[in-house]
Amino acid sequence: MNIKMLELLKTSKEVIQDCSLSNGAIVAANSTQSYFPKEAKFYKFVWPRDAMYTCIAADILGLKIQEKFFKWCIKAEGWNRTGLFYEKYYINGKKASHHFQPDQTGSVLIAIYDYYKNNKKECKKFEELITKSANGLCKVWNKDHFKLVTQDLWEERLCFPDLKENFTYSLAICAKGLECASKLIQNKTWEKTSNEMKKVLLRNFKNKFYRSFGKVNDERIDASLLGLMWPSEVISTKDERMKKTIEIIEDKIVNNWGIYRYENDEYDGWMYKKKIHRKKGAGYWPLLNFWMVIYYLKDGNKNKALKFYNKVLKDMKNKKYIPEQFFNNKIQVSVSPLCWSHSMFVIASKKLKNI
Repeated sequence: MNIKMLELLKTSKEVIQDCSLSNGAIVAANSTQSYFPKEAKFYKFVWPRDAMYTCIAADILGLKIQEKFFKWCIKAEGWNRTGLFYEKYYINGKKASHHFQPDQTGSVLIAIYDYYKNNKKECKKFEELITKSANGLCKVWNKDHFKLVTQDLWEERLCFPDLKENFTYSLAICAKGLECASKLIQNKTWEKTSNEMKKVLLRNFKNKFYRSFGKVNDERIDASLLGLMWPSEVISTKDERMKKTIEIIEDKIVNNWGIYRYENDEYDGWMYKKKIHRKKGAGYWPLLNFWMVIYYLKDGNKNKALKFYNKVLKDMKNKKYIPEQFFNNKIQVSVSPLCWSHSMFVIASKKLKNI
């Protein structure tokens, strides 16, 4: 076990603790900390998706932040009425955005299951959170699409009900979330909807997976498709469509072992006087590298997994915190540390049996 990896595990624990606030909110980055770069975008918001990955990592590290977060979720604006979580929230639970990202609700259900999977009786204290969230997803699902306009996880694209469109990653996470809910509190409606979502997703792809599908397809490659393999587990690494998708990812959005979100991504999290996105071209995202580590470990290729893992460790040589992005120049400034990056590092390290 190398020294850098041990240092990063210690730092990851620090970052997750710093991002887990006293009221239960888990923020994407604690932008008020002295170590946070001043020129990076303010990220002190709660994205339930990010928080799900953080909860999984925290459990690996023995940090007990999950139940406080679940209590926070119950107080999130609008949830009590709809059972749904939206794009992001201020730390007091008020909505910071009104875009509906269905995977946010699915992510909360996955987080609850991951925490209570070995002691399902304990989840009863959050029966209301599980039941309302699962029912909320089912109510806005209409056989093969959502009834509401949905936004992708990168917050850049929309899918529309009249076009029966779905974001591939989002649908996979919702299917998994409902499956997880039903494993904790058996419910035939949740099971049926989960299976329906999986069937809709899988029947729409013949040779490879791509970003979104419906009456209009977006066939561009996107690294979030790794989510089909984990944590949603709707597809096996042995599936030929998944193998082809990985081939395309490596061909089009991997450069020198660093993985980018998608082709021609411009977002860099770098602000001008804290008001304007510079958008001078994205860097590679270390969290995506760790996601690929999980893929190759599941596929039985530890050597390939280590190449993606060690790429980040090499680029972290003189750094303490894992950023959102690594750039190929010394000018652009990334959000750093990103809690999701540290969380994925912890999860990948666990799966590599380094923890």
